[in-house]
Amino acid sequence: MGRLGTSVRLALAALVLLAMAGCVARYQNHGYVPRDDELERVVVGESTRDTVAEEIGRPSSTGLLTGGAWYYVGSRFRLYGGREPQEIERQVVAISFDDKGVVENIERFGLEKGQAIVISRRVTDSNIKGLSFLRQLLGNIGNLSAAQLLKR
Repeated sequence: MGRLGTSVRLALAALVLLAMAGCVARYQNHGYVPRDDELERVVVGESTRDTVAEEIGRPSSTGLLTGGAWYYVGSRFRLYGGREPQEIERQVVAISFDDKGVVENIERFGLEKGQAIVISRRVTDSNIKGLSFLRQLLGNIGNLSAAQLLKR
């Protein structure tokens, strides 16, 4: 009877350990997002599509608008037991090109409470594309300090 009791206890302990192992969170990464040191090799206003492809590789998705853009998307999922996977982190790097295929803008976006937020941005100096005259005019209100107004 002693050997049977020990075997039952051992089997029960193994079953409990197996059940607990199923409750441990696991993480999976999907996609590819270039690191900041890789993006530093891409120069806004100088690098072309070909040099970007050589430096950091081609993306999994591209834009269809004028000039187009390349999007590098990476996600991290948490898998916990039999529950549905939960996305806990997402980053998107968008590299946009002008009509000649030269890098015009590099942006890194994150996901914060379901909303896309800009983490970093490298833009050419004259990036007023898409802004109306009224928005440009109203955007400068408050940019002048009292000292600058008194100098005039």
